[in-house]
Amino acid sequence: MMEHVTVLVLSSGYEPLTQVSWKKAVSMWTSGRVEVVEEYDNIFIRTVDKAFKAPSVVRFLGKVYRRFKYGVKLRFSRNNIYLRDGGRCQYCLNKLSKDKITLDHVVPVSKGGKKTWENIVLSCMTCNQKKGNRTLEQANMKLIKIPKIPSSLPIFLGTSGLSAGWLKWMVD
Repeated sequence: MMEHVTVLVLSSGYEPLTQVSWKKAVSMWTSGRVEVVEEYDNIFIRTVDKAFKAPSVVRFLGKVYRRFKYGVKLRFSRNNIYLRDGGRCQYCLNKLSKDKITLDHVVPVSKGGKKTWENIVLSCMTCNQKKGNRTLEQANMKLIKIPKIPSSLPIFLGTSGLSAGWLKWMVD
C-alpha cells in the first residue's frame, strides 16, 4: 500500500507545484529541502526504532523554488507527457490509465524523429500499432492536437483518491 502514497509539494509561497512519492518527500525532508505541512492520519512510516506519520503535504524552504512558477524547464518524462496530454490517446481520444499507455514518436526515429516534447504523444496500444513505423500521412492518421512544450502541467487529473489534507491547498 505504501508504494502508492503520494505527497503534494508546495512552493515556498504555498503554491501547489507537483506530487511525489512518499519516499521522495521523506528524502527531501531529511535533507532539509522541505518542511512537512500536513501528515496522513492513518499512514505510518516505521524505522527500526521509531514510527511517524507519513507526510501528505510538504513545502520547499527558501526562495530558490519560487523560480518554478516563472519558467523553470519542465522535465521530459512519461508521467509529464501523460499529464500534458490529459491522459488521452492523441489519435482517438480514448481515456488511458497510466499502466495502459504507450508513447508514440510522431515522426518515427527511423525517419529522423527525436525524443522531444514536440515529437512524443500519448497513444493507446491500438493506435500506436496502427501507426507503426510510419509518418502520420503514411498511416492516414491525424493528431488531436499538436504536441508542444507545456508552460505548466496539472498536478493531478480529477479528484479521485485526493487526500483531504490537499484540498485547502488546491482550491483558490
